[in-house]
Amino acid sequence: MKFSSQEEYGLRCLLNLARHYAPGESRTIQQISNDEGLSVSYVGKLMRILRLGGFLESVRGTEGGYSLSRPPGDIQISDVLDTLGGKLFEPDFCDRHSGVEEICTHDSACAIRPLWSHIQSAIDSALLDVTLVDLMDNHPHKQRPVPLSPQKIPSQPATVMSVK
Repeated sequence: MKFSSQEEYGLRCLLNLARHYAPGESRTIQQISNDEGLSVSYVGKLMRILRLGGFLESVRGTEGGYSLSRPPGDIQISDVLDTLGGKLFEPDFCDRHSGVEEICTHDSACAIRPLWSHIQSAIDSALLDVTLVDLMDNHPHKQRPVPLSPQKIPSQPATVMSVK
């Protein structure tokens, strides 16, 4: 499993704005680009996604730029990652990935879906209540291991056909 560069760099851009957060202050795409070592066009793309996601406000004019739409402590990392890349597993996943059939051939006996659901739950648990402030301050109490239950993931046995 990988996090995309869009998620990584989008989060870094938000952290940049959080570190410079002050009411009435904004930062330009050029400033963020210089600080983060990213191209101006890529930062512009990320800022647009984050603005449409409700995390940023844009300020027009020569003194314009971008600022956080709310305090860093009110911005959940899970929401940011969902906006930048979406969840690993969503309930409608199988509806969108059914192969050539209208309904997935494994719809009634899927051994993989419970695994994805379990992994998504672990990710959600790890990100629970983590905000931009936690990443800025690097709070050790927020860097807790995520307990993964040792119990088996429930699945239904695959149908076995005998060959004669």
